[in-house]
Formats: sequence, C-alpha cells, structure tokens
Amino acid sequence: MKTANYTLPAIPKKLSSEQLFMLTILFVNGGNYLYNLLLGRILGPAAFSDAAILITFLLILSFVGMTFQIVSAKYAVLLENNSLSLFTRMITKYAAVAGILIGLIVLVFNQELQEVFHTKTASMFFIFGLGIPLYFLMSVNRGLYQGKNLMNKLAVTYQTEMASRLFLTIVAVLVLPSVSPSIIVAAGITLSFVFGLFPFQKGISKSFQSKVAIASENIDKKAILTFFMLTAFYELIQIIINNSDIILVKHYFDNEQAGLYASLALIGRVVYFVAWMFVMLLLPKVIQLKKEGKETQPILLKYVAYIGALSGVIVLGSFLFPQLVVNLMFGKAYLPIAFLLWKYALATSIFAIANIYAYYFLSINQYIPVVVSGIIGLTQIGLIVLFHNSLEQVVEMQIIAMVALLFFQLSFFFYHNKKNTRLK
Repeated sequence: MKTANYTLPAIPKKLSSEQLFMLTILFVNGGNYLYNLLLGRILGPAAFSDAAILITFLLILSFVGMTFQIVSAKYAVLLENNSLSLFTRMITKYAAVAGILIGLIVLVFNQELQEVFHTKTASMFFIFGLGIPLYFLMSVNRGLYQGKNLMNKLAVTYQTEMASRLFLTIVAVLVLPSVSPSIIVAAGITLSFVFGLFPFQKGISKSFQSKVAIASENIDKKAILTFFMLTAFYELIQIIINNSDIILVKHYFDNEQAGLYASLALIGRVVYFVAWMFVMLLLPKVIQLKKEGKETQPILLKYVAYIGALSGVIVLGSFLFPQLVVNLMFGKAYLPIAFLLWKYALATSIFAIANIYAYYFLSINQYIPVVVSGIIGLTQIGLIVLFHNSLEQVVEMQIIAMVALLFFQLSFFFYHNKKNTRLK
C-alpha cells in the first residue's frame, strides 16, 4: 500500500525587505504610541494638552516634509545617474530653504503661538522651530531610499528617530521634574531629528561634489515643480483633515477637555498610522508599474482590502471595549472620553481608505481628486467651527466630512476605470 506524500508549504528562510519594512513601521508606530501613552499617564490630561500641541505640530511637520519625501521617491524611480544627481541637488536645496524659512517663522512668532494655544511657555515653540530644517533634510534622505527600494535603510531612519525621542523624552521627564514638561518634549523632538538622519544618503553629498560632471544634464524642472506643488497641496489637505480638529478643540475647549480629546485622537488614529505603511509601499510600486506600462489597479485594490479589514477590526474593538482600551492606554483619568472612541476610529478609518485612493491618483497624475479633497478638508473645518457644542459633535462633523470624501474617491475611481476600459 502506497502512502501519500504531503509537501508542506515552504517557509521563507528570510524576510523580504518589504516585509521587514512593514514590521519596522509596526514597531515604530508602537514606539510612538508608547511615547504618547507614557506622556499622557505621567503628565495627566491638563499638562498633556500642551505636549499634545507639540505632537500635533510634529504631525503637521511630517505632512509638510512628506511633500519632499514623495517627490524624492518618485524621481528616484524615474531618473538615473547624472540626472538623478542633478535632481537630488535641486530638491535638497529647496528642502533646506523651506526648512529654514518655516523654522524662522516659528522662532519669530513663538509668543503669538503661546497666546493662540494657551500653553504655559513660548520656549517650547522656539526649541521646536530649531529642528525644522533637519526634518526636511531627513525627508529628502528618506525619499531617496524609498524610491530606490532600499527599505532596510529607510526602516533604520524611522527606528533611530522614534527610539531616540522615546528614550530621551521619557527619561528627562522622570529625572528632571523641575523642568517644564513641554520644554523637555520640544527638546526631545528636535534631537530625534538628528538621529533620524542616519543612515544618511551618500548621494546627497555626492550630488553637490560633482557639479561640473552633471552641469550639462537636463531634467524637466517644470514637471517636477508641477508634481511638487500638487503634492504640497495634498499634504496641506492632510494637515487640515488630520490636525484641524485637535487645534480647534484646543481653542474652543478648556485644557481638561482638550487633553481628553488629544488622548482620543491618539488612540483613534492607529488605523491611519498603520495605513501609512501601505502608502509608503504603494507609491514607488505604482510609479514603477506606470513607467513600465503595466496595470496598476490590482495593487491598489490589494492595499485597500488590507486597510478595510484592519479598519473593521479596530472599529469593532473600539465599539465593544472602549473603556478597556482607554484605561489600558491612558488610565482612569481619561475614561470620560471612552464613549467616543468608536466614532473617532470610524472617522479615521474612512479617511485612511480614502487616502489610499488619493495617493494612488496622485501617483498616476490624476489630480481632480486632490482638488476635491481640499474642498472637503476646508468643509470639515467649517463644520467644526459652526458645530462644536460638545466633543461628540466635533467627532460627528468629521464623520460626515470623511463619508463625503470617500464617496467622491470611489465615484472617481469607478469613472476613471470605466473611461480607461472604453478607450481600450
């Protein structure tokens, strides 16, 4: 009698660079969450509201810096050799100039920022402003690694930034109780940018050393500038949608309420931060496939399915166990906000899915969804300004805006798909 031979599926001996990058981003997001949770527990809702403003400023800065990262990633895919060196020199120069200008604005208006956001000190904004040029340089560095598919090195830059910020800030808060926590948080953020520059892209320095060799090269600066401006516009939309609620709540509500809302936002945005991992992988792949004349929709739908499944699990968990989640993450002092957790997670989940479509359209040079996203982002601000009788109403206004955004993105996707099918 013969026995059947069963072959077990092969287990990969080694993780691919993409799989390793995904694990790294999950680790980095976990570290960033731990950073926020520890600060929330140590400081309490009122003091945490000041720290939350700096964390919000960091998120805003990350979106602005992402413009340079996305543009650098795209042209690291499209350009080669001397043309890439010329582009690298150009984008690095623009990043340095933008970083210095924005940093100076924050430095000069630190007192006014204190008055607007009702913080205990203006120095926190001054210290934060010093690090802005470094962040922009770090963004170019990351974009070149991303475009060249050097995911291992890209992952390390995120690890060093997160680990240094977490360690330096928490240790300083614990051992220096006489120093204002907001000053410590600002210093920790700024110093983390220095660590986030490593490993540094050698091509950046080489592009400046080889001016003569590449002087005769030409690149389409107009096309680069157009893509840069459109990307910058969409990142501005991201800032509006992602951060306007925290800033407006800080303005309209007292510190206790603002601190509670900040904890809600940090928990509810876990979907978005994980979704960003897929955006990082999606962009260079779509650009490369389009360059090769291949179909791009299957990879989009795969990532949408991932985000949709993840979002469903998180929203369901937030609905069934809100008090458990809030208590585990921030403690009993934050329990009054637990009833809103599932609604905030729902708003963020809808935005995360819509965001995947938006970046897909941006990468294939379809810009109408970007413009409409801007209109809806401004609509969200208007809704919160008009309707902010309670924190619950603020969250509900965001759900309304995000449903409208996703509806349009899906409508445009099906329209664009049908149009391309007819042309074939």
